[in-house]
Amino acid sequence: MTDRQFTTLRLAVGGLHELHIERHGTPGAIPTVVLHGGPGAGISPATLATIDPARHDIVAFDQRGAGQSTPLAELRDNTTAHLIADIEAIRQKLGLERWL
Repeated sequence: MTDRQFTTLRLAVGGLHELHIERHGTPGAIPTVVLHGGPGAGISPATLATIDPARHDIVAFDQRGAGQSTPLAELRDNTTAHLIADIEAIRQKLGLERWL
């Protein structure tokens, strides 16, 4: 059985914003990105509990202006296009070819 992981990292995504990212689950399992509701909600333990960590390498992050990402509640440079680019930047940073 593979050991489960819990790690956190920060990713500067240009300008004012830095994202809080967490990895949960099993390395080498199905890479799975979790998107939280918003605005401002952040990563929810309840949402993470819906995904089997034995079968998934879970990547969760607080979107711009939300949760533990900084600056909190900042709306500048915080558009749908920015959020989509952030998802791709995280995938590339983690070296994942693709994810669920």
